[in-house]
Amino acid sequence: MDAQTVRDVDVEGRRVFVRADLNVPIEDGRITDDSRIRASLPTIVYLLERGATVILASHLGRPKGKVNDALRLKPIADRLSQLLGRPVRMTGDALGPGVQVAVDKLRAGDLLLLENLRFHAAEEANDDEFARSLAGLADLYVNDAFGAAHRAHASTEGITHHLPAVAGLLMEREVDALSKLLRRPPRPFHALLGGAKISGKLEVVEALLSRCQAVLLGGGMANTFLAARGLELGKSLVEEDQAANVERIVAEARRKRVRLMLPNDAVVAPQIHRRARTQVVAVTAVPRDQMIVDIGPATRKAYAEHLGKAKTIFWNGPMGVFEVPQFAEGTNAMARTLARRSSHGVVTIVGGGDSVAAVERLGLAAKMTHVSTGGGASLEFLEGKTLPGVAALLPADTEISDPAEDA
Repeated sequence: MDAQTVRDVDVEGRRVFVRADLNVPIEDGRITDDSRIRASLPTIVYLLERGATVILASHLGRPKGKVNDALRLKPIADRLSQLLGRPVRMTGDALGPGVQVAVDKLRAGDLLLLENLRFHAAEEANDDEFARSLAGLADLYVNDAFGAAHRAHASTEGITHHLPAVAGLLMEREVDALSKLLRRPPRPFHALLGGAKISGKLEVVEALLSRCQAVLLGGGMANTFLAARGLELGKSLVEEDQAANVERIVAEARRKRVRLMLPNDAVVAPQIHRRARTQVVAVTAVPRDQMIVDIGPATRKAYAEHLGKAKTIFWNGPMGVFEVPQFAEGTNAMARTLARRSSHGVVTIVGGGDSVAAVERLGLAAKMTHVSTGGGASLEFLEGKTLPGVAALLPADTEISDPAEDA
């Protein structure tokens, strides 16, 4: 990584503001996937073991600048306590007199979790006064929130104007892993893309066409490509307004000699329901009263065989409505395929919340080369965009002074 990291700084005795991405799914007060919390542990533990005082901050959900009791970080503090084997104290707000009192009581090796940053509208507005106040709590800033690095918010970009800023271990790992896809990855390089809509992934598809030898499509986004071919897809999700964009992508793939693979069979159902009756049909024979909910067995086999030729695979997005167990076999099959390929030395990188959830649920995350914590951030990175949270970090050759020496 071309930026300073926590390993480049003497953190003993320092107050360190760590921006983590602890934005995890919570249902009825219970965390349903703690992978982002676990991914943040190496940086937290690294700092605590070296005598730093850690002030941990994150957002959760979209409270839109207002306090929302359902989006408080208490469940995250509880889970952190379990994982760290020590109590994790937290504040009732992200800023204010009470926060300053709590920070002043901290000693080396202590950890304090601030309340949801997005309870303040100033966070997403990247308000400089808010950023300056956050910076006033510490003397070093560590950004370990890759999943929020594509947002120029007060805690991801604004704060770096008031504190020396370095990358956490997770941030470093994310940037290094995804950079490999931009800098001559082992070929053939194949991309497996799914999810509901093509409209949100146009730029990443176009970027991948310049790097991949094959792009395999599934999920609702594949429906739009099939519909553009003139197929009748019953009640399936189709973005009809994207026909021109689809035609452009198909033409670009043909011009660059990139193989664009689409499903040839599908699992269909009359509705999205756990008890819905399903059947497998050719994509050319979807009944009018049915909708595509997953790729079919023939497509799963064809995709697995084609991915068997790859030496680098990037996967983003499920192959169907994988939240419903009986519509998840296509997504699960692709997760197992990537795990097998990874065991044979193939570079396998998984990005995107649903894809990550699938490999986590199957217990396959550890078998992948890299599982990204950043959905939108990983896509924008692969599009070649500059991520504000990454760009704001100090260059690798920068010297960071000890605050005691400056005093």
